[in-house]
Amino acid sequence: MYNKSKSEILMKKLFLVIVLTFMCSFLFSQNSSWGIKGGLNYNANGNYFESVSNNYENPDRNIGYHFGVFGKIGRDLYIKPELVYTSTKSDYDSGDFDMKKLDAPLLVGVKLIGPLSVFGGPSFQYILDTDTGISGLSINNVENDFSIGLNFGLAINFEKFGLDLRYERGFSDNEATFLDNNGLVINDRLDTRPDQLILSLSINL
Repeated sequence: MYNKSKSEILMKKLFLVIVLTFMCSFLFSQNSSWGIKGGLNYNANGNYFESVSNNYENPDRNIGYHFGVFGKIGRDLYIKPELVYTSTKSDYDSGDFDMKKLDAPLLVGVKLIGPLSVFGGPSFQYILDTDTGISGLSINNVENDFSIGLNFGLAINFEKFGLDLRYERGFSDNEATFLDNNGLVINDRLDTRPDQLILSLSINL
């Protein structure tokens, strides 16, 4: 078990701030709404590295899914906190890598014309579980359970539902290390930061 770094502790505090913002936003704003959302992720995690030879493999993109809740404060200019469960899978030449995580984006959006708007903002990530189908290996440790990335995209919002398409990318490397069949740590490592397109349907409640 690794010692928690100052940056990870900060990420954890920021993650909790997003959750509290979501829970409290409706208590302090009359111009607010909330709902549920879900959809598909077209994703790949980062490169798979092998320290000895400095070789790497770019993963093949795969389809994942997500579902969660959101809040929205404002109309033409709005703040949209979300809390989302996400499952992703990346395919490598030597196997696959699965990851389950909680995402807490804090988005700022601007209405352009009609139902169309643009949005962007940070996304705080907490990794719940990882698993690998890479032959002869098992996950030893992920460097940071908490990390941060960026979301930006386009949304079409109607009275009862909306659609959005966004891109998500992690800001910094967040490597996973591996154990071999004998339980020994090996040099192979994998960058777990997200790199994905996300298509979501949201329903206002």
